[in-house]
Amino acid sequence: MTDKEKDQLGRGEVLPLMEEFYTIQGEGFHTGKAAYFIRVGGCDVGCHWCDVKESWNADLHPATSADLIIEHAAAQPAKAVVITGGEPAMYQLDYLTTGLKKKNILTFLETSGAYPITGTWDWICLSPKKTMAPLEESLKKADELKVIIYNKNDFEWAATHASRVRPDCKLFLQPEWSKSAQIMQDIVDYVLLHPNWNISLQTHKYMHIP
Repeated sequence: MTDKEKDQLGRGEVLPLMEEFYTIQGEGFHTGKAAYFIRVGGCDVGCHWCDVKESWNADLHPATSADLIIEHAAAQPAKAVVITGGEPAMYQLDYLTTGLKKKNILTFLETSGAYPITGTWDWICLSPKKTMAPLEESLKKADELKVIIYNKNDFEWAATHASRVRPDCKLFLQPEWSKSAQIMQDIVDYVLLHPNWNISLQTHKYMHIP
């Protein structure tokens, strides 16, 4: 990355873009809705079960103009964008979200909460990870808490973080894909006992879409 691109990155005028695509949101509160996904590269949270480890190294992904990303998003039928990663909160996102809002596009963020959140958001999905704890300020901004369940110890982790978000925050438990067959009944039983939680599934994987 050139010095000019580094300066632009600091202002959020370019982002290390891994991929962008139009699809159906498969997880969480907005499951089933059409949206344009923008996946930025770069993440040091280091979840061992991450299914997009190729996003971790930001240097592998081209510094892409935020204006061009906005132009691509605005060309889609659905006026909703999901910013994901990687860990998108590693970057300054005011420039991107301001441009998207000028196009009357809804902005949804997916983050671990480990970094301060910038940008203007219609919805923030926070999925905390044990490898790098979420910031208190991120927890308070979350509209949705989505906890990935890999083993039975994760239920306690979920309960701890549910006590730290706003009362109106939506709560979701989602089985880690490779463990879903083994852990699903435990999740069902937990939600039956704790009905403030909902179950999230990676429905896009069942539908075989991105």
